[in-house]
Amino acid sequence: MTRFAAPIAEQIWDMKYRFKQADGKPIDQTVEDSWRRIARDLAKVEKQPDVWEEKFYSALEDFKYLPAGRITAGAGTARNVTLFNCFVMGTIPDSMAGIFDMLKEAALTMQQGGGIGYDFSTIRPRGADVKGVAADASGPLSFMDVWDAMCRTIMSAGSRRGAMMATMRCDHPDIEYFITAKSDPARLRMFNMSVLVSDAFMEAVKNDGSWELKFGDKVYSTIEARDLWNKIMQSTYDYAEPGVIFIDRINTMNNLNYCEDISATNPCGEQPLPPYGACLLGSINLARLVSNPFEANAELNDEVLNDLVATAVRMMDNVVDASRFPLPEQAQEAQNKRRIGLGVTGLADALLMLGLQYGSEKAAVQTEVWMKAIARASYLASVELAKEKGAFPLFDKDKYVNGGLVAHMDDDVKEAIAEHGIRNALLTSIAPTGTISLYAGNVSSGIEPVFAYAYTRKVLQKDGSRTEEEVVDYAVQMWRDKFGDKELPDYFVNAQTLAPAAHVRMQAAAQKWIDSSISKTINCPEDISFDEFKDVYMQAWDTGCKGCTTYRPNDVTGSVLAVSETAENAPGEKPEDHVTDGEVIYMSEPLERPQSLEGATYKLKWPDSEHAIYLTVNDVIINGHRRPFEVFINSKNMEHYAWTLALTRMISAVFRRGGDVSFVVEELKAVFDPRGGAWMEGKYIPSILAAIGGVIERHMINIGFIEGEGMGLKTDPKAEVIAVGEAPRGKACPSCGQFDMRMIEGCMTCGSCGHSKCG
Repeated sequence: MTRFAAPIAEQIWDMKYRFKQADGKPIDQTVEDSWRRIARDLAKVEKQPDVWEEKFYSALEDFKYLPAGRITAGAGTARNVTLFNCFVMGTIPDSMAGIFDMLKEAALTMQQGGGIGYDFSTIRPRGADVKGVAADASGPLSFMDVWDAMCRTIMSAGSRRGAMMATMRCDHPDIEYFITAKSDPARLRMFNMSVLVSDAFMEAVKNDGSWELKFGDKVYSTIEARDLWNKIMQSTYDYAEPGVIFIDRINTMNNLNYCEDISATNPCGEQPLPPYGACLLGSINLARLVSNPFEANAELNDEVLNDLVATAVRMMDNVVDASRFPLPEQAQEAQNKRRIGLGVTGLADALLMLGLQYGSEKAAVQTEVWMKAIARASYLASVELAKEKGAFPLFDKDKYVNGGLVAHMDDDVKEAIAEHGIRNALLTSIAPTGTISLYAGNVSSGIEPVFAYAYTRKVLQKDGSRTEEEVVDYAVQMWRDKFGDKELPDYFVNAQTLAPAAHVRMQAAAQKWIDSSISKTINCPEDISFDEFKDVYMQAWDTGCKGCTTYRPNDVTGSVLAVSETAENAPGEKPEDHVTDGEVIYMSEPLERPQSLEGATYKLKWPDSEHAIYLTVNDVIINGHRRPFEVFINSKNMEHYAWTLALTRMISAVFRRGGDVSFVVEELKAVFDPRGGAWMEGKYIPSILAAIGGVIERHMINIGFIEGEGMGLKTDPKAEVIAVGEAPRGKACPSCGQFDMRMIEGCMTCGSCGHSKCG
């Protein structure tokens, strides 16, 4: 018997979380081995490690508690990785030396896989005086370009994809440049961007007041608040960025407002953090905790929930001591506050099992009840840990009990904290759970609605062929197992049909008892009017949300999966319940070479080499798009003959298979010659192979195959799509090629393989 509820769950485990040797040979033979590895490692610090190992294993068993991916993949492996998910870096000084010190810290953090956030409001605006050098400042966006290039460099060196958040205050003089930066499709692609919106600004917007843009003591200009708000909204409407963070609300509701000031978040926004703040994440899988699903007596047992939350808090507290950190400042910050972010996943599925329609008033009430129960259990568990192991070092009884979310907790919780202290300064957060939700059997992600109740996934086999498998939502599969072909009730709704107001209602209900924040995407229809779109953000503000992220599919941002009107639906399913990716014909077999091809030849002169290398790249036209088809490398230097011939054949073979072959460039550019590289055209090139990669990259840019240096595909020449009903208009996944990219919890995420823009 397998513990996995669906084939995709086992595939995700094998690909992302299974402990393997360097050669790929599995060390974890089963998922039970993975659970045991994690439980044993996190129990090592306990006085009774054997007892707690069993308790921790029980929490992990059957995917009831889901530590974040870094913990699941890294705990117990003795690898030099951080188990923390997200970091906010130090305050950027307004000086050249300070800025580049921060750049170095960011690179070191990203090298270990940490997502980072930065507030760029501390850098003086463009055109400001730079004393002592008789020059004007270039402004924060110019330095963001440097960070962006650094992130691409880290990626090309073989690390996991970097994720960064950039924030800027709504009163910074360069805020209008910041708002529109992403209108250039080739700029700042490694960043998510959000505006830090203050209470004063929102009041000015509501009252149609004026607004000063200033830096330090100098006011640079005065504008109308509504004009600036409309610019933010227009950019978000057109490009899905920037997001909006209600920063004063975050600081007011922060339990640690007496000892820290927050001005940035991690890449997905669920963790507002102070300078060098770090947070680890984990989720309670609500879908696994409902007894008697779809029956009149369906319920989520409070006692079981409380016990699971208490165990999860203890495990996460132990991670603070078990994890490595890229920087000593991050380790110190984590030890001083012992911040954790326990959240949920499978909320929508759990509501379905109780017969509640996601987004309804009743569902919002139930969500608030569950979130409060988790908050109570978390805080009380942390008090018990404080009795045993001590409170977090910066605990101040009077200030802590009377501030932030704690001030709104039940009296018995506040009394317990006042008497015994608390181990963890902040405890709850709702993070993106796209990949771990697939791993847990395709439960609904985080507090998001079910995206689609079923869809067809094409799976690449070892022989190059592709097979199809149906991926079914966890609650829908449970319904099928229980009732067979019985029609799905009307309360089964999904992300395709929900009104934006329903999303806001659910986010606001959950936020009341979350001491950090929430990663949530409010899906808006493409034809939503601009005024209605603005109302979504105002509703988020009025209902107490700490931020707002929307996604409106359009020609610029792409689309979610299109819904087939002609695909066969299971009994009881409405057409929108079953998403199809159409008949997608991938180039799994090499294309035949046309009689003639167009191309270009490039001369490459490597320093200290007697003869030049000549590279010819020929292109083929697929669906009106030009893409590289073959490469020839020639040199009179016989020392190069064997490897240039091998390289020619290998690269050409890859090109003829189709797909996103831009990875060839990144692999070549990452090759370092131990004998040393060379300076060419003002850049240090680490090897002759890296130089060849650079030439091929330049060719790809010239023909429009990729957008720019270090960028991905400009168009999707990967496949020819023959529609069944309406073909999907969204982008293909850069990892697996499936047309299954969807905006979930602020991240473009692939439902087939779990690939995420945010790592």
